[in-house]
Order: sequence, then C-alpha cells, then structure tokens
Amino acid sequence: MSNYIVSARKYRPGTFASVVGQSHVTNTLKGAILLDQLAHAFLFSGPRGVGKTTCARILAKAINCEDLQANGEPCNKCASCISYNEGKSLNIHELDAASNNSVDDIRNLIEQTRYIPPNGKKSVYIIDEAHMLSQAAFNAFLKTLEEPPAHVLFILATTEKHKILPTILSRCQKFDFRRIKVDDIAQHLEYISKEEGIEYDYAALQQIALKADGALRDGLSLYDQLVSFAGGKLSFSHVLENLNILDYDYYFRAVDQIQEQNHSQLLLDLDEIITRGFEAKDFMVGLTEHFRNLLVCQSPETLKLLETSENVKAQYQEQSQRLDPTFVLNAFNLCSESERQTKVSSNPRLTVELALVKLAYLESAIHVGQNGNGHEKKKSKTYHSRLTLPFSKRQNLKAPT
Repeated sequence: MSNYIVSARKYRPGTFASVVGQSHVTNTLKGAILLDQLAHAFLFSGPRGVGKTTCARILAKAINCEDLQANGEPCNKCASCISYNEGKSLNIHELDAASNNSVDDIRNLIEQTRYIPPNGKKSVYIIDEAHMLSQAAFNAFLKTLEEPPAHVLFILATTEKHKILPTILSRCQKFDFRRIKVDDIAQHLEYISKEEGIEYDYAALQQIALKADGALRDGLSLYDQLVSFAGGKLSFSHVLENLNILDYDYYFRAVDQIQEQNHSQLLLDLDEIITRGFEAKDFMVGLTEHFRNLLVCQSPETLKLLETSENVKAQYQEQSQRLDPTFVLNAFNLCSESERQTKVSSNPRLTVELALVKLAYLESAIHVGQNGNGHEKKKSKTYHSRLTLPFSKRQNLKAPT
C-alpha cells in the first residue's frame, strides 16, 4: 500500500504566514499573541474550506509554543509543536460537535477543563461544527464559556453562524473568514504543482480555482482528481473535459452572432453543445454569466469584480467595448428570465432557442423602441405647443392622430 496523502492534508498550513487569503484574521491573532491579549473564547465562522480549523490549530500551537517567534508564529520545532504535529499533544483537544453534540458530551468537556495542563501554558479546546450542538448542550456550556478556568481557551468553528445562540456569540471574540479569491487559490495550486513536479497551464489552475467557488479545500480536491486524470500534465483542455465545462469561446462567439443577427448559427451552435453532452439550460446559465461579465467590464470601477484569467479578461474588455450598455443590460435581463423559465419548462431546449432568437433581434427592437418613443414625444410636444395658443387661434386646429 502506498502512503499517498491528498494535497489538502499534505499542504495544510503550519504557520499563520502560509494560510491563504485570510490575512485580516491571521494578523489580528498574531498581534494578540505578541501583546498577550488573547480572549478566552473565539468564534471562527465562514464558508467551508477557507481555513477556520487550520487557523484554530495554528493558534493553539502558537499559544503553547516554547520558542515563539518574534513575529508571533509557532516554531514547529519545540517539543510542544512537534507533539501536536504528531497528534500526541495533551494540551490541545479537538471535539467534533457534529457527532458529539449532546449535553453529556459538553459536561464531559467541562469536567476535563478542571485539570491543569502538565507541560504547557494553556489547555485549548477546538470545537468544530459548533452549530451542531443541541440546545441543551449550548445551555450547559454557557457558564463555563463565560468564565472558564485561567488555563483554558475555547475556539469554536462553524459554517453556520446564524445557528449559534446569541448568548454564545456574546461570550466569544468573533472572526469572519472570507471566500478565497480566484488568484490566491490559483497561486497556491501553482506552488503545489512546482513542489510535486507537475506540468501545468496556468489557465487550467485558474479554471480549477473558479470551480472551487472560494473554497481552497474544494480546489485542492479537484486538483488531485485532475492530476490523476491528466497523468501528471495539467492542461486547460483536460480541465474543461473532466469538469464538464463549456469553453469561453462558445459564449464569445454567441455574442458575435447575436450582434450579426445570425440566429441560424446560434441554433446550430446550441445543437452542437447539446450533442457534446451539455444541457441547453447549462448553456443559458453560462450565457447569463457572460453578459454579467460584459456589463462589469464596461466600467473601470467594476472591472475588479471580474474573476478570471488575464487573457480572458482582455477578451471580455475588447468585446464589451463593441456593445451598447443598453443592449448588454437588456440581454442580461432576457437571459436571466430565460434561465428562470428553463427550471420549470417541460422543454428547456425550446425555451433556450426562443431566447436566442430574441437576443439575435434585441438590438433592432431597442432601436425601434427608442425611435418610436422619440416620435411620440415629438408629437406630444407639438400638441402641447398648440394648446398654449389663445383659444381664438387654435379652435380650428385638430389634435394629432
């Protein structure tokens, strides 16, 4: 049997500096350690896979480190750090609240807090998935969480902060973890690829990061899966094939065809996409997002909201400059409405085809509407000017029809 370890475990950060995308949390924690101003209870909340439990473990190590670094980092070399890294520490305890959520489990934990650690500074209790604790367990925990023994520190981690009782929240120092940016995930995957000697296209790593949706752990799991599929060479085409993602080119080409009012080619391309195994509604979801990205690109202030590779970003900017903002907004709205309809339609393909034909002639419809409105306004203005004449001069005039 091989000793293969997945990347999410093998490259789990061991210092605050190596935590990806959570500097607002790690800098605050290091400052509190150096100033010796640590609270007795912390609550780490945020989406899955962004480093809550990892930061809790690093904080627990740093508190008990025998040779704390000048920057607040654990040394990972002293007896305390090594014992924790090997899973033998007597000072740091982890409780999975998903499977230990009863009032008896919390009472056992409270009983343990009475014992002073034999060779460390603090007894640290990390309670993962804290929102899974029962109502009775929360109530039993309140008094101890408010006034724990001097040698005890609690760290609660949760993905669902709203399920934690307000009385628990008020007793904790709260840290909100953010979704990790696409570029940060891609750069971390690039580092791992270099360490493992994996050939890669950076665009492939960025696509994995996009698919991870802000969760680094999800990105690492996808990365391991794709490296196995690609045989050690990670290309953009392999990523698209394995993740069942449509290439950006389909959407850029679709918008060009919409501008040309080429509805026939739009329908043929949709048929090709369906033949490749994709659903019509999936294409509409992607096209909706594409118009959203084009809308974002039309203003320098919102360009930062576009999370994609630099070469694709340049394509978005180039195409967006050729489009009228009114058209993009109306197309975005039409696609969004069509996407909603496909979820309840008995024939999603027909719904998408109708939307594509409408998109092909949307620009003409906008121009007609604008000209029509202008004509009505002109007539109304003329009629209004007639009404301002003296009655003796306008009695023989007729209102415009």
